[in-house]
Order: sequence, then C-alpha cells, then structure tokens
Amino acid sequence: MSIPTLEEKLRALKVSAPTAIEEACLAKVSRGDYEIGVQRTADILDEGYEVFMRSCRSSMGIAGDSIVAIFNAAGDLVNASAGTYLHAVIPPIVIKYILSRYRENPGIEDGDIWYTNDALYGGIHNPDQVAIVPVFYDAELIGWTAALSHTTETGAKEPGGMPLSATSRFDEGMNLPPTKIGKNFRLNEDIIELFAAFGIRAEQMVTVDLKARATAADRVRTRLVEMCDREGVDFVRGLFRKMLMEAESGARRRLRAWPDGVYRCVNFSDAAGLERGLIRNCAMTMTKKGDTLLVDFSGTSPENLSSYNAHPQAVVGHLANYIYEYVFHDLPISSATFQPIDFVFPEGSCLSPTPRAATSNSVMICTGAMSAIANCIGRARFATSEWRQVTASMGNGGNASVIAGLSQWNVPFADMLAYPINTEGQGARACCDGMNAYGFPWCAFGRAPDVESMENEFPMLVPFSQHWPDSGGHGKFRGGVGTAQFWSAHHVPMVFFMSIADNSTIQTPQPLFGGYAPPTVPGVTLKGVNVTELVGKLGSTPLDFKSLIEGKYGELVAEPYGRSVRPVGEEQTLTIGLSTGGAGYGDPLERDPRDVERDLVAGLVSEWSATHVYKVVWDPKKERVDLDATAKARADERRARLERGKPFHEFVKGWSEKKPPADVLQLYGSWPDAKPLQPVFRP
Repeated sequence: MSIPTLEEKLRALKVSAPTAIEEACLAKVSRGDYEIGVQRTADILDEGYEVFMRSCRSSMGIAGDSIVAIFNAAGDLVNASAGTYLHAVIPPIVIKYILSRYRENPGIEDGDIWYTNDALYGGIHNPDQVAIVPVFYDAELIGWTAALSHTTETGAKEPGGMPLSATSRFDEGMNLPPTKIGKNFRLNEDIIELFAAFGIRAEQMVTVDLKARATAADRVRTRLVEMCDREGVDFVRGLFRKMLMEAESGARRRLRAWPDGVYRCVNFSDAAGLERGLIRNCAMTMTKKGDTLLVDFSGTSPENLSSYNAHPQAVVGHLANYIYEYVFHDLPISSATFQPIDFVFPEGSCLSPTPRAATSNSVMICTGAMSAIANCIGRARFATSEWRQVTASMGNGGNASVIAGLSQWNVPFADMLAYPINTEGQGARACCDGMNAYGFPWCAFGRAPDVESMENEFPMLVPFSQHWPDSGGHGKFRGGVGTAQFWSAHHVPMVFFMSIADNSTIQTPQPLFGGYAPPTVPGVTLKGVNVTELVGKLGSTPLDFKSLIEGKYGELVAEPYGRSVRPVGEEQTLTIGLSTGGAGYGDPLERDPRDVERDLVAGLVSEWSATHVYKVVWDPKKERVDLDATAKARADERRARLERGKPFHEFVKGWSEKKPPADVLQLYGSWPDAKPLQPVFRP
C-alpha cells in the first residue's frame, strides 16, 4: 500500500504555490470582474448542489449532507456549495494524491471519473464517498470538481455503514482507495456492479448515490468549460488563484484581531462503540499568535479497539464545521482559509490511530474536537468587536439511528434517519438563546424531512415529534432545545435497528461563562406495547414525551443510546429518538425571569429546572413568574454559593486527589495524562 503519511495529508491542506502561468493570468482579473467571477462560481456550485440533492436516493443525500466543490489544477479548494463543511478539507488530499501517484499510470484524462471512500487516503469515514472529475480545456488540465456525501451502506458487518462492533477496518465493508471508475464521461459497468455488491442491503441507494455524485461533479465541470468559452481560460485560471489569495488574506485579517494567547479545552465521552468507559476524546491547546493558530491535540486518549477512532484529516474536517459556520462565514469555502492554521496530532491517539484501526464512527469520537474548538475560539473572540458572534458549543451529539430490512414496498433498504440529527438545538449565543431544533451541527443547511415523508419511505409509524423539554443547556442564554420522536415498526413483520452515540452518561460539550451543558441522551424504548393499538385507544388523551416518561402508557426501558443491531417486531417501539440541545451561555441566575416564564409556557423548560436551576418562583395556575419572590430566591442562592465556595488552591488540591474507578478507565489511557498503556492488537 502507498497510503499518504500524516505529513503528506497536512501538507495537502496547504495551498500550492502559484505557477508562472497563474501569476500572469492574475492581471486579467480586474476588481469588478473578480466580484462577478466569484458570484458565478457560487451560482455554478449552487446548481450542482441542487442537482446532487435531487438525484440522491439515501436520506442523508436528500437532506443535503453533501458538498459540491471547485479546485484549481493543483487540487486546492477554490470554492464550494456546502450543506456540510465537514468535507471541505477532504478532496484536496485525494486530488493531490492522484496527481502525485497516478499521473502516468493510469493517467489523468478528460472524461475521467475518480472515486474514493477510504479514510486512510484522506476521507472522513467510509460512508462518506466522493466523485472527482478533472476539468480540461483545450486538452490542458485547468481544475477539478467534486461531489461528496454520506451514503449509509458500505457492506459493513452491521447495516448502515457505521458498525458499533467493528474492531478493525476489515469489519467496515468497502474501503475504496482513489480509483478511476469511469472514462469518456461514463461510469464503468463493472464498478456499478461492485457498488451494488457492497451495498446489497440497499443496492438502489448505493448505486443511485454513486451516479448522483458523478452527475453533480460533471454538471459543475460543464459549467466551468462554458465559463472558459465565455471569459477565456486565462481569466478562469487567474480568478481561481485570486480567490485563494483573497481567502487567505481574509482569514489572516480575522485572526489578527484576536488577542494572542493560549486557550485550552478538554472534553470527554462515555463509550467507544459498545464498550463503556471514560475517554478523553479531545485535549485541545490552541495557541494564537499574530495571524496564525496552532491547534495541538496532545493529551487525547489512545486509540481503542472500536470504530471510534479518527484519522487526523477527519478531525480537521470537524473543526471546519464550526470555523466555516461561525468564524469564516463571509469568506469562500477554500483551502486558503486554513492556510494560517497548523495542527499537532500525537500518533497512536484516538485522533491519529494506526492504519488498521476502524474509523467508521470517526464522527462520534470527533465530537470532542468539534466542541472544543467552539469553546477555545469563543473565548478568544469574546474580547474583540466580534463578541456578539461568540456561540457556545452545539450539542454535537450526532445521536443517529439506522434501520434496515424490507420496506412496506418490498424494497431492501438500510438508511440513517435524517430527521432527528437535523433537529439538534443550537448553542446559546452571547446576546440571545440558541435556535430550537436548529439543525445538524455536521450539516448546518441540512433539511429535516417531514414525518409523513419518513412514514411513506420507511416501514415506520411516528405518533409524535416535538421539542424535547430541558434539552438545551441552561444559562443566561439558553441553548436551543432538540427534539423527541416516537418511532415504531409498522407494515412489516420485522425491522432491524441500531443507533450510534457517546453521550448517555457524560455529555461532551462544555458550556461558556457559567452556562450548563445539555443533558445526556439515554436510549429509551416502550416495552411490550403494540403501538397501533395504543394510538387507537388514546381518544383525547395526549401522547407526548412527558406522558411517556411519566409511565402513563407502559414500562419504559432506558439503556445507552448506542446500540448494536437488533430485530424489532411489527408495531413495537424502535426507540424514542432524541436529538440533543445546545450548550448554555452565562450564569442561569442572570437569565431574565420573563424569558424563563416564556419557556415554561412554551413547554421548553420544566418547572423543576425553573425552580432549581434558574431559581424562578412560578405560579402554574396563573402561568406567571413572581418577580419579587424570584429576586429573593436568587439572592439567597448567591449567598449559598459563597458559603459552598472554596479558595481555588484548596479546590485544586482536593480535585487533584480524585480518580475515577479503575473499571471505567480501560479506554482512557494512563491517569491522568491519557498516555497509551499498551499497544492495540487487531487481527
């Protein structure tokens, strides 16, 4: 194997030096033409993105968990239309690998279609698959296009492409290195058959998504050729290079505005696949100096014998989710915006594992990095004129459920349900609450399908879908709440179900400035109840999350949300799907009591939380807050805090002597520094 090294991958994220031709072409791009040219690339990409979503078959593709992008001839990302920013860092690594390894054999030609899904070669995890097309003009390579999205079937040992029980990459199904899968603008029939074989649980989803990627990438290629016809190829070359230069300049200008310093955040999770235990899933030290950032992950727990490991570029992709959405939101999605940012990854950690490691659930271990960057950058920006844009971390739960089997239409399927993960709550903001059911932190522009669409597509009944009370982190400004859905098998004798999570006991994201983290997310099912019969007997009695939790409709079973594949019979509960809320911002005692009152009336916050967290005195009959009594209750709580408080040195002394029980540290590494204790042995 000739897999790229860590150094090669990180180097590929950097922008290549301009060629002499590109420098000469810059003169052809005037200021006004530049602005028009940038907009034209955006329009081309938006068209490709729309074609992509409309062509996909899997739920994630239809929901928009995808990216369509343009690159220069060297493989540097110039601009993209993105539902998810996660994939913005991936194609440059793959394209530069193709250029360095395959230029002579098998060669790079007009009409080629290249494809990969292997994280060893630059991907996130193998459900994320990318089609890459070279752009030629007058027989000369001038650029590349790509279309990338998540397809939830790879032929892994469990349906859905993200097996919790995987212990090595050999359990994860198809891992395709960068491969030429088509020529002369046509896919090879043998490759289509290969994908059908690996995706046999959901053949039509896999092969249709394959064709959707190739179609979207080629549509963008066609529009770029037309642009060359209209504006001239030298203008397009110069435009691409100028866009890279402007993106880097804008990124450095933004970083210079922050105070120099060292910012740290350490986050934890409670599971690696099916094995429970404490993991330091991210120890982040962010050093800001001048117009640069250095992000160091030293101190992160060792790699583990599960699929909860991530190769470094996947970690960088998870940082991109936050950075593009909240920091570089007004800059092009470009390799050049990451030019001022460098990374340190300790080898053998869960964020830089050995090549045989399973990484199909890399997105779950990366929740720590995704949350930590929000915390570090939020504190760096707070002292600047950008303080209003500071946002506490999203919940970043990614608590995803997969169902598989034969649908009510007698069609094989295996798909991740896009609804719950696209309804997580947003992190609280420096000046207001986070948005409720805001979306998917991995895919900010993703769409949550209608419940009726889910019931038509899959053999499911969804009796309710609602906001999940108290799921947002409390604070002066509350994290947006997530959602709760009741799912049951319907129309078919059996459905296979599994779900993915790492926050049933410990919640990963840390809040900002005295806020609270969102709650943990248990796996909840209703035991032994025929759901259709239950719904038929309700009459005017409400069926909602609160009534289920109170046990009004049968025995609830709670377990970790992450569950390996299991059969569920007709009319039985698949799960109570829960999507987490965002982290809180600021001291809850500083929250305006009237905002708590509105939350109580809307059912977003419970009376218990209003009383015990916000110290608000509430009259449930009048549905009003007593402002005078609330002021007294808060004053009493502040005095009680002072009585409970300790000098910092005393707190540190006592805290440093604490240690978790040994039986929860098997995944952690050495205590407390999380260094590897022994090699991980894989078959």
